[in-house]
Amino acid sequence: MGMSVGGGKGKVKSEINVTPLVDVVLVLLIIFMVVTPMLQKGKPVQLPNTSNPSALPEDENEMLISVSFNGPGNPPSVWLEDKAINMQDLQAVLLETYERNPGKRVILKGDKRLTYGDVKDVMMAVNNAGFAGVGVVAEKQGIPGI
Repeated sequence: MGMSVGGGKGKVKSEINVTPLVDVVLVLLIIFMVVTPMLQKGKPVQLPNTSNPSALPEDENEMLISVSFNGPGNPPSVWLEDKAINMQDLQAVLLETYERNPGKRVILKGDKRLTYGDVKDVMMAVNNAGFAGVGVVAEKQGIPGI
């Protein structure tokens, strides 16, 4: 397990020095471990599973609404991007946003532990504000969440 330190003057070593490669790989691993949890936008929720979710491109012209589970018997929390908001204020913000930018897309992340009615209330608020539709985020079956 020894390594030759170059026995003669001017001789070429045929061994590969893997130390720089290992250093680079470890730095990249650390970068990915730090950055990956930050890739998820909005409040983290347990997404519902589907066999074939359609992928939509992300752009700046979208608004993310997250509905998170607070335990049985408790009302869900509604988050607009990263700010907690109640349903009455959500309706007013949605109306104002629609007046400023009617082409904005609304994306909804609903926790899979919520009832359909909890998520439907948020969808109705989006519809009442005038938006044509709402995209619902789901997770592909077999892939654990981040």
